[in-house]
Amino acid sequence: MDMRKIKCGVVGLGYLGQHHARIYNELDGCELVGIFELNATRAKEISDQYNCKIFDSLDSIAESCDAISVVVPTDKHCEVAVPLLEKRVHLLIEKPLCEDLEEAQKILEAARKNNCVVQVGHIEHFNPVMEFLEDMVNKPRFITADRLAPFNPRGTEVGVVLDLMIHDIGIILQLNPSPIEKIESVGVRVLSSTEDIANARITFSNGCVANLNTSRVSLKKVREVRVFQQGGYLSLDFNNQKGHFLSTEGQQIKKEEIPINKGEPLALELLHFTECLRDSESTPKVGGEFGRNALEVALKITEQIRSSPDF
Repeated sequence: MDMRKIKCGVVGLGYLGQHHARIYNELDGCELVGIFELNATRAKEISDQYNCKIFDSLDSIAESCDAISVVVPTDKHCEVAVPLLEKRVHLLIEKPLCEDLEEAQKILEAARKNNCVVQVGHIEHFNPVMEFLEDMVNKPRFITADRLAPFNPRGTEVGVVLDLMIHDIGIILQLNPSPIEKIESVGVRVLSSTEDIANARITFSNGCVANLNTSRVSLKKVREVRVFQQGGYLSLDFNNQKGHFLSTEGQQIKKEEIPINKGEPLALELLHFTECLRDSESTPKVGGEFGRNALEVALKITEQIRSSPDF
């Protein structure tokens, strides 16, 4: 295992990008070398805060870094990621991987050609709640996911499916890795030019059904997943990192609170990314192919919604 410090950078210093910079700066074994951000005022703010360099191009930051987080708007992911991969830089690309499957293929091909790691920022996979679910879920029959958020103009370059629902798409694909047989979707525009509320019902070939509800025009924030399986069900709150398990004991129903070691999912995600770079035998939990598969499902849902005559 390589124990030298990994030289890290961040491209895109918006709300989420600033936290990537903070965590790289805090992680043992990492050095936040610098940032690339088109907004000069924002770049100087982050540079001063973490005493790191401001680079003036993708080429220059690539030449100085081993690993870079791509935290630009989704519609810019491909045009930023491919040149960095051509410079043989390992990437953490925020979710979704990109806007369409053609762009996804370009990213994956560039990663393969240059022997680079691509991890996709499906952050909920590093929420301690998810670790518990992965251990406890066994042959799920029905999964519900509710993800509600107040409106924020950030992220509206894509619809709510690619913005928020894709988190839950990733979760159910991980918990029930069975081929999808059928998708039924509906969506509504409210404040943006694309869908702001969406529902998708996904039927898998093993008989499991998942129902996903997502809104980015809610008055409250909700991130909850329930999994129903033989003998009971699990109810997990990803936002507050808590939950309970209802199981049967004879003719009685027993409720158990779930012990969860709370942690910052983004910090756990970036730690995993950098550990994969140290160990050549490791592969990311959420690699490029997984990100592509989640994107494919999200695009099918989006297409269904937008093809409706009532949309």
